[in-house]
Amino acid sequence: MQRSLPEWQQLGHESKLHTSVRTDLLDWAVHVLKDSAQTPASHHRLLLRELQALSQGSIDRLLVHMPPGSAKSTYASTFFPAWWFAQHPGSSVIAASHTESLAAHFGRRVRALIATEQSRLGYELHKSAKSAVQWRLSNGGEYFATGTRGSVIGRRADLIIVDDPIGSLAQADRATDRDRVWDWFRSDLTTRLKPNGRILIVMTRWHEDDLAGRLTDHANDNWRVVNLPALAEDNDQLGRAVGEPLWPEWEDLASLNRKRASVGERTWLTAYQQSPRPLDGGLFKIGSIMPVDRSERADGLTVRAWDLAATIATGANDPDWTVGVKLRVERTGQFLVLDVIRMRGSARQIEQTIVGAAQMDGTSVHIGFPEDPGQAGKSQVSHYVGLLAGYHVVATRESGSKVLRAQPLSSQIENGNLSVVRADWNRSFLDELRDFPFGRKDDQVDALVRAFTTLNSLSGPTRKIAIPFLSR
Repeated sequence: MQRSLPEWQQLGHESKLHTSVRTDLLDWAVHVLKDSAQTPASHHRLLLRELQALSQGSIDRLLVHMPPGSAKSTYASTFFPAWWFAQHPGSSVIAASHTESLAAHFGRRVRALIATEQSRLGYELHKSAKSAVQWRLSNGGEYFATGTRGSVIGRRADLIIVDDPIGSLAQADRATDRDRVWDWFRSDLTTRLKPNGRILIVMTRWHEDDLAGRLTDHANDNWRVVNLPALAEDNDQLGRAVGEPLWPEWEDLASLNRKRASVGERTWLTAYQQSPRPLDGGLFKIGSIMPVDRSERADGLTVRAWDLAATIATGANDPDWTVGVKLRVERTGQFLVLDVIRMRGSARQIEQTIVGAAQMDGTSVHIGFPEDPGQAGKSQVSHYVGLLAGYHVVATRESGSKVLRAQPLSSQIENGNLSVVRADWNRSFLDELRDFPFGRKDDQVDALVRAFTTLNSLSGPTRKIAIPFLSR
């Protein structure tokens, strides 16, 4: 029977589609997404290229870091294994996640995708494929899903997929959990890999010593690393400008900044920027900073040092803060942070805040300001001296990097010589110290270092440089 031309065209199109989706991973992803009116974003396309290279054998170890909500699991743990079996008939896949239930969830999604697209993929689910965690295919392929505590003894794999081996920051902070995942990966899972087998790890970073950190620091295997933070940094692998969102169609800059404020700086840097920070801190070992109840004693030299900002928060911008840190040195030599003021506002609002703080603190408390280079810096200091008539005002010029200036304070903190009064500002203050010098903001650090430096200059008998400035 002779077929009409439209039917032949339809058959020809279907034949080309079969060929393209079985040989090109991007075409396969586009095809799967067509009914949802979605298309792979730029970071998905980069991931798909790397996954195809892994399938073709040009790389055999692929480590992918992406933030939560980037759809990395959709592409790596659902689309990819279904396509892999079309490329590698008779192969075996072991897929692992931090819990067996999550591994089963991915297994169920892969199985459902294969059932829907089996005619285009060129193979079918075996009639015994009822379980989400273990099933076979008509082309001889086998799939097995497990959690990181699950046994893989007796199984072999041509491809190992590990999707988020750590499930939370709390879990990652426990050394025993990190060791358990490392031992399981190294001693149990990778010993199941066949010769010429491949490993894919796709994960959100949670700790500098997590699985990805240990692999890149200690393993001898040549890992191809794809690192895509939520906001682009220098040498971005997608070619984004610094600060550009990963998936702006899904989550724009304003949404990411809101999320950043919500989750806190450590979680943001670790999970979203893929740049883990130690719990105790980088330069400042905040585990040595002890909170104390408010002290009514006032027998030590005290300074309120300010770090000034001029930009008002509007829309999606994230300007610096004006910060005033009140620091006292006790007669024992211990330093105590008594109060932190942190605000954004107009020049007039900042002036009112500084004058109000001086009135609250009293004339016995010295007030520290930075003196920026040039006439503008001198004019600013003179302006505040006039506003603060009757108070002890100290203006200091600063040289060298912020890290260099902070090192003497860091030594005091490490030796347990700094405490903070328990208050609502403790969390943001300690978070900023912990993340310095890698954090988003350092205004509280700058003010604290200035207060510390000013106190040292005032308390040293040969280095006393402050004099009381009165009205001019």
